[in-house]
Amino acid sequence: MTPIISIAALTKTYASGLTALKPVTLDIRRGEIFALLGPNGAGKTTLINIVCGIVTPSGGRVLADGHDVVREYRAARAKIGLVPQELTTDAFETVWATVTFSRGLFGRAPDPTYIEKVLRDLSLWDKRHDKIMTLSGGMKRRVMIAKALSHEPQILFLDEPTAGVDVELRRDMWALVRRLRDQGVTVILTTHYIEEAEDMADRVGVINKGELILVEDKTALMRKMGRKVLTLHLAAPLAAVPPQLAEWRLALKADGHELEYVFDAKAERTGIASLLRTMGDLGIAYTDLHTQQSSLEDIFVSLVGGRAEARP
Repeated sequence: MTPIISIAALTKTYASGLTALKPVTLDIRRGEIFALLGPNGAGKTTLINIVCGIVTPSGGRVLADGHDVVREYRAARAKIGLVPQELTTDAFETVWATVTFSRGLFGRAPDPTYIEKVLRDLSLWDKRHDKIMTLSGGMKRRVMIAKALSHEPQILFLDEPTAGVDVELRRDMWALVRRLRDQGVTVILTTHYIEEAEDMADRVGVINKGELILVEDKTALMRKMGRKVLTLHLAAPLAAVPPQLAEWRLALKADGHELEYVFDAKAERTGIASLLRTMGDLGIAYTDLHTQQSSLEDIFVSLVGGRAEARP
């Protein structure tokens, strides 16, 4: 299937000499939810702004549903809805007027029924006649999403959409995102709430210092890189890990009341059985044990942290 977004050797260097993007090549599939993760300043917003035609690339090419975002700007931009990080709205307009106006900017014929549906989906219908300046921050964020959806885009960018918003909006937004995906809309999101990416995304990309360091199906990534942690709750606390247990590289936690062992669940031998035997030989008793799969956040930190340590 032809990707709905095709990014090839995309770069961006600003006049100051700052390289915001190193050559980035990425295909985003039609109808998927793609999470772009990275620390502050990694290049996430620069990448999004280039695809949306807000920033001019230094090199490379981007196609949005087959349209070059530079040479065929209008056709490409008509396919895209963008919810930026910043709240930029027409303060003196009503909700209905600003969302309707946004639809008209893209040359779409008026469709009050569709606008009503969007406003109802975002719990904005009761506020349709209110001026935006009177709304709370969370409601203004909902208006930004409504404006982005006003022209019925096939691609929706959400740049940190739930930063600083209430739990109710976050829940409503992700319910809406799932419905859009079910309708065939491709959603690309950046978020600092990695648990949201873990819950929502089909695929994950990790960008760091302008370099796309990984793109992987979420489930495959967690299966490939996820670790498991065995926690043993000790019957009596230890002052230190005995030297006889050194080969397992255990961590002593909870003031000596817990031993933590990190292992690869896919390995032929995890080392758990031999660890428990050796503990028994040493007379170290435990009252309980449990295992926990590493999260997407753990994987993200290990990827970005590892890259940072590898650089001079």
